[in-house]
Amino acid sequence: MSSSPRRACPVCSREIAVVGGRYARHDPPGRRSAFSYELVSCPGSRRSAPLLATAPRLFDPEEPPMEGQGQLF
Repeated sequence: MSSSPRRACPVCSREIAVVGGRYARHDPPGRRSAFSYELVSCPGSRRSAPLLATAPRLFDPEEPPMEGQGQLF
């Protein structure tokens, strides 16, 4: 089972999972009152997360081909 990448919420700055390009729903920092049954989400919940500066790459284009490796096409 893999975990979702985490990024800081732009509103509350907590580390939150990013699922489908959006911050996951989360509570604001601090504890809720023990007697309060009201569910409160952070205003940053479900906001679109910015794209990463560099996309992850499978291969480094600067690295020369390995010995014995031939062209596929």
